[in-house]
Amino acid sequence: MAQSTIVKHGVLIADPTQNMGALIAAMLRGFGHQMVTEASEARAFNAALLRRSYALIVIDETMGAKGPLETVRKLRSDATHPNRFTPIIMISAAPDVRSISEARDAGVNEFLRKPFSAADLQARIASLDLKPRDFVIAPDYAGPDRRRRTIDIGTPDQRGDPPDGPDATER
Repeated sequence: MAQSTIVKHGVLIADPTQNMGALIAAMLRGFGHQMVTEASEARAFNAALLRRSYALIVIDETMGAKGPLETVRKLRSDATHPNRFTPIIMISAAPDVRSISEARDAGVNEFLRKPFSAADLQARIASLDLKPRDFVIAPDYAGPDRRRRTIDIGTPDQRGDPPDGPDATER
């Protein structure tokens, strides 16, 4: 996601603390992103999500009574949702392994721990552009590919190779 894409299509920030939302918006504007929409209530956030598509969504894990993970799951699984493929960065004051895993499994692209600097936010945004992940659609999951590492197992993919051995033609 290039900088020009974010500038053109805008960013949606959802944080129940208005001051934090304003701070994130100021950081983004400092990066040159002029179209920044803030929502401090779940109702306003959900309305903004349906109103138009965004290039990026930044959401606090405490947003809304049920939390934002259900909203993320719904927008990722709805083939007609305008923000189905929009990258999502979740922020949290006290993340643990479980909450990060749940966010990943809901379809969140990146996770950022509070407090964070403008450089931290900019690095997460850059990682979305520099290391894009495929969007996966499976029966129980829709969202960015959850695998982050490529592991070299030392052998090439052999599924397309003909079988070896004396009776290879009989198989």
